Amino acid sequence: MMYASLMLSGTQELSESRDCKEREVGPVKLEWIEHKAKTSMMSDNQGVSAFPHPPMQYATNYTDENIKRGKAPPPPPPIQDSYSMFGAQFSADEAIIRPLEASGCRRLYPHNYDHKRELKKLNHSILVNFLDLLDVLIRAPESPKRAEKLEDINLLFINMHHLINEYRPHQARETLRVMLEQQRTKRLEIAQKFQDHYDKVLELIQTAVTSIPDEATVESDLLNESEILGPETLTTSEPSEMDACDSLDTMMCKIVDDMT
Repeated sequence: MMYASLMLSGTQELSESRDCKEREVGPVKLEWIEHKAKTSMMSDNQGVSAFPHPPMQYATNYTDENIKRGKAPPPPPPIQDSYSMFGAQFSADEAIIRPLEASGCRRLYPHNYDHKRELKKLNHSILVNFLDLLDVLIRAPESPKRAEKLEDINLLFINMHHLINEYRPHQARETLRVMLEQQRTKRLEIAQKFQDHYDKVLELIQTAVTSIPDEATVESDLLNESEILGPETLTTSEPSEMDACDSLDTMMCKIVDDMT
């Protein structure tokens, strides 16, 4: 109930202040001022961002014609000294995960530690401090202990996130290992499939070769057929054709004789 009353009073104060401003400068001018404030904030954020403009100005330089002619600009050289990202300066020689002392934060765990144990301790500390903060908000919400508890919780979360980030290289190595293992299993499966198809093709070729008769058996079969038929049956076809031709010749000769 107290939180709802605070929210209601805050919204009433905002509406009253907006009504006062509208009476002073007018509604149209007030909207224009708010629009200018939003655009200025967006421009400030864009100035901090390290991302480049939309890539069309770069894509036009790397067309197929420019690449064939060798007119495409070469890639930029690697950064050696320092670079800016999200409005902050970084050095190329820095470690991937910088220590907390480099960021100006206090370390809550020793230098030689167990990640799992320290993460559990930080998690319990966050829960205890959160309960203390709730107690302070209930008993004395305007006391300076509220800000102290908020700072303590913020520092605990920073230390916890730093411990989690120290697992990032290990996570990257494990991800790479799993990816290579998956590629290896896929290639082994593909090789096994090729081997299975190869074995099937060899089996088909072997069965086809075994089904073809040998030359000796073919010659013996032909000889057996010739012996069964005999020489008379093999030569009967030619005299029959000759006899047919002779009979036709005799008939033609008779016709010619009759005509003469």
